[in-house]
Amino acid sequence: MSNYIIAYHGGNKPQNPEEGAKHMAKWKAWVDGLGAAAVNPGTPLGKSRIVSATGVSDDGGSNAMSGFSIVEAESMDAALGIAKECPFLETGGTLEVAEIMKMPSPAT
Repeated sequence: MSNYIIAYHGGNKPQNPEEGAKHMAKWKAWVDGLGAAAVNPGTPLGKSRIVSATGVSDDGGSNAMSGFSIVEAESMDAALGIAKECPFLETGGTLEVAEIMKMPSPAT
């Protein structure tokens, strides 16, 4: 089994507290349904900045990441299946899924 990051991009903010609470209840039910596969159920992110060789940009890029989850799955297809069920998609956002690669330990 491998770990996969599900990166949240975009999405519309709730129009009122009731809509926010309804969405949060759906999201919590999704996370609860993942059980032990939810390595990191979710972390929201603030406004991002882009660093390049030529400097720093304040715009966060063309499709800024707004949060992420980390899940354990048997394959990329299984991780994509998990992502397809995420209620974040109902907010107009998109999800990016990538396997978290294992790095060799550095020499000491």
